[in-house]
Amino acid sequence: MDKKTNAVRIVEAAGIRYTLLPYSYDPADVSVEKIAQENGIAIHQLFKTLVLQTDQKAVVLALIPGDTTLNTKQLAKYHACKRLDMVPQQQLPVLTGYIRGACSPIGMKKPFPVYLDESALLQDQIFINAGQRGLLLAIRPEDLQRLCTVSIVSIAL
Repeated sequence: MDKKTNAVRIVEAAGIRYTLLPYSYDPADVSVEKIAQENGIAIHQLFKTLVLQTDQKAVVLALIPGDTTLNTKQLAKYHACKRLDMVPQQQLPVLTGYIRGACSPIGMKKPFPVYLDESALLQDQIFINAGQRGLLLAIRPEDLQRLCTVSIVSIAL
């Protein structure tokens, strides 16, 4: 791959081992189930990056396995806020520098708090978005913790 994303450059600069997995991006079906199945990835290893805002408009990231949903009430407790809502798609580029389907916790415009579901620690590696549609980054959860301000919590249902 000739074009490196900001996330990939940051991982390389930190000297962290990783693997890139290009996949066929289909705007008509962006389900993680499809991506996992077509690429031979266990769905519980493919982590979705969800971008949320608190009631005070602070941005928070949640990384959860592809076969789960986010427990927003639990995440709000961890972050000590009243409530969290998904950031509207049109606001993603302004807040994060990424578009929907390409959000990586690595290399956002600002270092937002990252909450990683504790199930990630059961995996040798997890797959996260590499900062562009159609590209995944396989990384060890411990290495992701080195790159971002990550809190390991129980937030997946």
